[in-house]
Amino acid sequence: MAEQGAPDLRAFHAITDAVEAGAGLPEILRAAARALDASLILIDRSGVVLAVAARSPADERSLMRGGENVRTVELRVAETPVGQLRMRTRERAPEDSLIRLVTTLIGSEVERVRAPERASEEAAIAFQRAVLGGRIDKREDLLARGNELGTDLSGGGTVLVVRAHPRSPTEDDWRQRLLALAGRGARSITPGAIAAALDDQSDDVVILIPAGDGEAGRRVAAAVTRELESGLASFAFAIGRSRHAQDPLDLHRARNEALLAANVVEGDPERSDLSYSETGTYQLLLPHMNDPAELNRFYDETVRPLVAYDEQYETDLLGTLQTFLDCDANVNATAARLITHRHTIRYRFERVRELTGLDVSSTDGREKLSLGLKAMRVLGIAPPRGPATEPGAEGGRVPR
Repeated sequence: MAEQGAPDLRAFHAITDAVEAGAGLPEILRAAARALDASLILIDRSGVVLAVAARSPADERSLMRGGENVRTVELRVAETPVGQLRMRTRERAPEDSLIRLVTTLIGSEVERVRAPERASEEAAIAFQRAVLGGRIDKREDLLARGNELGTDLSGGGTVLVVRAHPRSPTEDDWRQRLLALAGRGARSITPGAIAAALDDQSDDVVILIPAGDGEAGRRVAAAVTRELESGLASFAFAIGRSRHAQDPLDLHRARNEALLAANVVEGDPERSDLSYSETGTYQLLLPHMNDPAELNRFYDETVRPLVAYDEQYETDLLGTLQTFLDCDANVNATAARLITHRHTIRYRFERVRELTGLDVSSTDGREKLSLGLKAMRVLGIAPPRGPATEPGAEGGRVPR
C-alpha cells in the first residue's frame, strides 16, 4: 500500500499497461485520473474531445469551460502541439514531475493514435483546396481523388463559407472550435463533407459538400447553425451558401459564390444564412471575386470617402445613403425611418456630393453609389459604427 501522500505506483502501472495493450485513449485517461486523483478531459489540437474521466456531467461541463481550479496542460511531442489535458485535482495536487510523466505518456499516445487520421485530414484539406482553387482540370482525376477520401463528387456539390465573430472580447482559441463545430455539423448530414480554413490567413471556414442537388447544402447550413448556436453561444455568425454545381470542375466558382453570399449576409442584422441565389444584383460583382482589384478601385472612387468621413467625424453618411436607397430614393421615407428631419437628410446628401462628386438626385449617381456599397459588402469591409448625427446638423447646417 502506498504511504500517505505518496503516489500509488499501481495506478501508474495501469497507465503503461493500457498503453502497451492498445486499450485506447478513454481507458488510458481513466487510469491517469486514478493515478493523479483528478478529473480529466482530453482534447485534441482541433478542439475535439477525445476522452473524459470526470465524476459527473456537471464536473465534465466545468472542465470544458475551464472553471474554478481547472488546470490546462498543453500536450506536445517534439515541440509539436497535439492537444491539451484539462484537470481538476480532488484533494492534494500531485507533484509537477508526476503530472509531466503522465501528460508525456498521454501526449505520445494521442500522437500515435491520431497521426494517421491527421494525415487523412491533411490530404482531404489539400484536395479541397485543389478543387476549389480550380487546380484539377480533369474530371476523372478529380473524382478518383475524391473517392479515395470518401468524398463522392460525381453528382457535383455545394460550398458553404462559415464565419463567426465574438460579441465580446475573448482570449479563447475559438477558431479551432469553429472549425470543429462546422465540420461536425456538415458531416452529420453528409459524411463525405470536407471542412477547412478558407486559407492560411483567414478565420473563415469553407465546407465542400458532395451532393446531387442543392437541398443538401440547405440541410448542412441548418445543421452547422445548430452546432454553432450550441457551441459558440456568444458569437455572431454569417453563413454563405453557393448554388449546386452539377459539374465538379465548376466548384471553384461555387467557392466564390459562397464567399460573396457570406460577405453580403454579414451586413444583414435580420439573418445569418444566405444563399448565392438570394444575393440579387450583387451577382454582377462575382467575376471580380478572384481578382478584387476592380472592386477596390470602384469602392475607392465611390463610397470610400464617406467611410473615411464617418470614421473621422462619427457621422453616418454611409448608413443614411443605404437607407435612402432601401427607401427607393424617397427622402421623406428615409427621414421617417431614421427618425431625422428631412432637411438634415438633404444636408447629408450635400456632403455626399461634395465628398464623392456623385449626386443622389441623379439616376447615374445613385447607381454608382449603390454599386459602391455593394462592392464594399463583397470585399467584406465593415461600415464604421458611429452616431447618426453631424455637429451643427441640429441647427440646420452641415459644417464645411
